Amino acid sequence: MKLGKSIRKDFPMYMDNECYKDQKLIYLDNSATTFKPYQVLKEINNYNYHMTANAHRGDYSLAYDVSTSFERARDEIASFINAEKDEIIFTSSATMSLNEIAYMLEDYFQEGDEVIISKQEHASNVLPWFNLKKKRGIIIKYVDVKEDGNILPEDLEKVITEKTRVVSLASVSNVLGYPLDVKNLVKVAHEHNCFYISDSAQEIASRRIDVKDTGVDFLLFSGHKMLGPTGIGVLYIKKSIEENISPVIYGGEMNARFSSDFSFSLADIPLRFEAGTQNISGALGLCAACRYIKRIGYDNIISHEINLKKRLVEGLKSIEGVKIYNETSPSSIVAFNFDGIFAQDAASYYSKFGIFVRTGNHCAKMLPELLDTATTIRASIYIYNDEEDIDRMIEVSRDMKEKYLDAFFN
Repeated sequence: MKLGKSIRKDFPMYMDNECYKDQKLIYLDNSATTFKPYQVLKEINNYNYHMTANAHRGDYSLAYDVSTSFERARDEIASFINAEKDEIIFTSSATMSLNEIAYMLEDYFQEGDEVIISKQEHASNVLPWFNLKKKRGIIIKYVDVKEDGNILPEDLEKVITEKTRVVSLASVSNVLGYPLDVKNLVKVAHEHNCFYISDSAQEIASRRIDVKDTGVDFLLFSGHKMLGPTGIGVLYIKKSIEENISPVIYGGEMNARFSSDFSFSLADIPLRFEAGTQNISGALGLCAACRYIKRIGYDNIISHEINLKKRLVEGLKSIEGVKIYNETSPSSIVAFNFDGIFAQDAASYYSKFGIFVRTGNHCAKMLPELLDTATTIRASIYIYNDEEDIDRMIEVSRDMKEKYLDAFFN
């Protein structure tokens, strides 16, 4: 399937905004969030317009239809990552999922037990563990990150010990973008009787995930980074673990019964982990996003992204004073800087020409310790970008380097 401009007809952000403030729209912040195709919006709107009711609560036909659709979405999303249906828990985001995991596992920790993360992790995979360090006295250790962003199983072996309880790593960094060898990292963790958590928020849009093949214990992602809605996330928990952990949020529908003598029993899995009214339209929209990605095919997505990244890297390298931090990582992300131009100022300059990139530390606030820079410019490519987008960005980059001060301040 031909990607790029040929599929933009599916995306209202392009159909309604071919030009943004008199400039052609060139959106290169896909690691932050992706555009939504009509197929996803149709499912969201269909729920809101034609089938609004709560799931798992009503005894009337409309509620039954909603419950059926909601559970069908769970089933399809489970199939999308080769999981069982009852291993899929809906959350609001990857951030919520990571926090839930940390607090589900809190009782497993004793003072001095270890959690291994890396210095390129997103804040969501750092701060919950920092909090448990304060509460439980756990020890946080960092596995070595190679210059290109890769983490090798042998380097995990060097820091893991009999006190390690959890290894929690992003399968693809949101800055350097190197896809990890998750299967062999999991193997190391399991050889030391550790849980392995895979933050797949940056992987799910571009690479096929198979939880049975990799053997991960927990995996999570957000809908909005893979063409789906905001406010919906997925938490996968391996079935053999689910029965041995407790929910961290209590309330409606996660319980089977409770009475005034303080006794209560939990609902069946996975509902016991889904207290309160769920984001039903979000789940239906996410299911549609999974279908859309399956129709395109991951092989097509990866090939498209890598070809455009190579084009962008080669173009930026031709400009004097550009430093690229992840030239060799096989992903859609290009992290770079200009000598003498503050990253945020560069983003403002790009924006004048309708080119939207991300700058800053990208919520990976320990990564500057490895990169020796406080901020980077991040361009992240996806299926609707094309060669014209890349060439225009290279042209504006060269123009910025040559005429920046005069053009920006006048």
